[in-house]
Amino acid sequence: MLTVSLQSIVDHCSALLCPDQFTDYDRAHNGLQVANRHGVKHIVAAVDASLATIRRASAAGASLMVVHHGLFWGNSIPWTGRRHELLCTLVEADLAIYSMHLPLDAHPTLGNAALLAGHLRLKRLRPFFHHQGRPIGWQSTVSLPRSELANRLSSLLGRPPILLPGGPEVCRKIGICTGGAGAELKQAASEGVDTFITGEGPHWTHSLAEEAGINVFYGGHYATETFGVKALVESLAKQFSLTWEFIDHPSGL
Repeated sequence: MLTVSLQSIVDHCSALLCPDQFTDYDRAHNGLQVANRHGVKHIVAAVDASLATIRRASAAGASLMVVHHGLFWGNSIPWTGRRHELLCTLVEADLAIYSMHLPLDAHPTLGNAALLAGHLRLKRLRPFFHHQGRPIGWQSTVSLPRSELANRLSSLLGRPPILLPGGPEVCRKIGICTGGAGAELKQAASEGVDTFITGEGPHWTHSLAEEAGINVFYGGHYATETFGVKALVESLAKQFSLTWEFIDHPSGL
């Protein structure tokens, strides 16, 4: 089985995704989070780096796991209990972890928002939802009944989205920013869309959607962010002639 140097994959990802051009959220460390010793033979993709997905990656014989949500969110905690078990599993499996957050959301061909838009058959995409000076989503001008958009989302994501029907019954400008962007509903409305698709948001956005006159679809944080890691790892597998698979571990959120 072919073995590829880990550093060559990391360098390729950096050139492809340009993480240095983004200001991400605090402690969302983009790039290589855990190294390994013996290069890469098999890659797995997963949305989240967790004990459950790392165990499954180890069982699959993976030497690299590429994720959207990495190991470092929030303050450091002692490596005891389940956290220690996670560390031991990584070391024993010689499993590297590579994480990419906002740069993967924003990518025009491999990104979560662009791929979700493509699967929804939205065309002529334009940048949308600026964060720290960089757009991390995409928007499209259409004429699409809100009910049809709901049906497309339900079929694509495997579950009916939550709809906050504050806007028109015919969607004419749809903006997408995957994940947990619901709390930034005001920003979406200020950028001129009448329909906003994201993963999740807080309760108070229901009233805010009515006040702003905007439809909001919450498709699930996890469900809207499976696209990017799959596309990225598939592209890496082709580039380096490696095998790959996707580890599906839904959060239900």
